[in-house]
Amino acid sequence: MSGKLVIENLYTAYDSADVLEDVSLTIEPGSITCLLGSNGSGKTTLIRSILRLTPARAGRIIFDGIDITKLPTHKVIATGISCIPEGRKVFPKLTVEENLRLGAYQETSAELIRERMDEIYRLFPRLAERRTQLAGTMSGGEQAMVSIGRGLMRAPKLLLIDEPSLGLSPRLVKENFEIIKRINERGITVFLVEQNVHQTLAISDYGYVLSKGRVVAAGTPAELANRDEVREAYFG
Repeated sequence: MSGKLVIENLYTAYDSADVLEDVSLTIEPGSITCLLGSNGSGKTTLIRSILRLTPARAGRIIFDGIDITKLPTHKVIATGISCIPEGRKVFPKLTVEENLRLGAYQETSAELIRERMDEIYRLFPRLAERRTQLAGTMSGGEQAMVSIGRGLMRAPKLLLIDEPSLGLSPRLVKENFEIIKRINERGITVFLVEQNVHQTLAISDYGYVLSKGRVVAAGTPAELANRDEVREAYFG
């Protein structure tokens, strides 16, 4: 399992105005790499560009040696990339189990689907207890577990996680970050897009800071914590 992602000189525009400008970064296999930045910095646009939901205007995206810049979204996902979107976004009128099954929609082996589901229930015992409950009736923290579980059903090499702390209590935020660490320890490369600086740097191996669509700082968590650009990107 690899999961290396290289982004080279990426430009992405909405209505001819560039949102991302000359963005370059590398996510090493087996790492947790974070992307920090305030609201409107372009973080979600970068995830959308990787998945080709918002195609790049220029630049390249290379995943495990394959140029995925112009692949359609379903083929990008088929290379081994999975995404947990901002705001969790469960299917509220479907049960926990039905939500999880949707994460493996491209998988044809019923045995493999069952194995992956059992693994997710081991990771989230609370979901095992509530497998027949409608996802829309669950708490925000439980819906976050459903969303993460659904992302894992594809057995991804690279997991993109967009704002996992959004709208959660401090206790659930801490719990979510511990789960992300455990997922990474299983060999899955993680690209974590967040505003929560302290929690994110505590579990990351390397990070980048995005401000107004440009990478303004990069380094280890210790290096980033001491950079003026980090304070400016958040409070400037």
